[in-house]
Amino acid sequence: MRSVTLLRAIPASPISQIGAPSAARSTADGIVHRVILALVWLTLASSAIVFSEPAPVDAMLAGLAVLLPAAGLVVVTPALGMYLALWGLAGAAGYVAATASRDVAASTVFTSVSMYLYVASFMLAGFVARAPEKHARLILSGWMAAGLIAAVTALVGYFNLVPGAFDLFTKFGRAAGTFKDPNVFGPFLVAPFLYALHLILERSWTRALWPLASAAVLALGVLLSFSRGAWINLVVALLVYGMLAYVTAASFKQREKIVSMVLAGAALVALLTVGLMQNESIGAFFKERASLTQSYDEGPAGRFGGQEKATRLLLENPLGIGAGQFTSVYHSEEVHNVFLSMFLNAGWVGGFTYWLMTGLTVLIGFRHALRATAARPLFLIALAAFFATAAEGIIIDTDHWRSFYILMALVWGMSSSPFNERASIAS
Repeated sequence: MRSVTLLRAIPASPISQIGAPSAARSTADGIVHRVILALVWLTLASSAIVFSEPAPVDAMLAGLAVLLPAAGLVVVTPALGMYLALWGLAGAAGYVAATASRDVAASTVFTSVSMYLYVASFMLAGFVARAPEKHARLILSGWMAAGLIAAVTALVGYFNLVPGAFDLFTKFGRAAGTFKDPNVFGPFLVAPFLYALHLILERSWTRALWPLASAAVLALGVLLSFSRGAWINLVVALLVYGMLAYVTAASFKQREKIVSMVLAGAALVALLTVGLMQNESIGAFFKERASLTQSYDEGPAGRFGGQEKATRLLLENPLGIGAGQFTSVYHSEEVHNVFLSMFLNAGWVGGFTYWLMTGLTVLIGFRHALRATAARPLFLIALAAFFATAAEGIIIDTDHWRSFYILMALVWGMSSSPFNERASIAS
């Protein structure tokens, strides 16, 4: 029998419950659980507000890390135990690397933020494992609300629809919404975009107008971020999602609708792009950003030159150089490749652990995608978005992206859950 350890609920007031009817306790527990579930949704919905760090979502996630296990809403399986242990190893390696840093305090703080993300991701994975379909839908619903908040504010700012909005919601002439970096804002919208397509797929055409409008707003937000990484992320995620949804569809009718939706999604993105290109200034910026290389990519002081330095440094320093030291000591900007930067931040142990966790998530994800569970349609969203985000890590540092760890939590939580229900056969 599969070994499972449940984190039991901690009663708020044991004395008051002595002799209390079980029905009353059950009702009280139900109310507490509903309140906590509402807090989970609110936490995800607030994840769009990242003008500065730490953001409000960080305080809320830290609170949930205590509340969820205390309320019995987390299940820890052997797979999730390994998940926490491996991330703990990466964190420990980061602290060891910090001892070699020229700024030990800054490197230690950076690694502590990483540890917070690892633990928060583990708790969310355990939460998803407790009720895969219900809790994954709750997370994706809150995330979609966050995506719409970020995208709508970005559009208001980019087109300067409200006085002062352009300065508040754009960065470097690019849409950023409530994020401080358009390169993080754009990829954040990809998972909600896929969730909007999923809602269109599971609803009748008359009930699909809201998710269709949401998908258009989210796609426009990605385009106006002018982030090459976000554009690639969206295309890769859409292709992977479409492929997985088609292969795992239960009927020919479903496959027809999936093909229609993926084509419609691609057409929507293309139509928005063509429409924006009609504006002379936007079109010129599009062409500039769509170039494979930018001026800051080339030369010894550019992105590629920095990655060559990073490669030499990681070979010479098996224990790492400490987080944040590459930009302050060796180069003018970040490595822009998370698979290299993790070796610098956490040494060979931390770097290989990051590679292992990313590869395991993809491997476990594609394997679980073939299982006919009730949560599979939601799982495909998480897996496709994670795969695309992991791939984007080749060109940007994603090791502190909350979205990366939320997606990883969804994949591990749903794939390792002992409560997975088989999907009903669609006609």
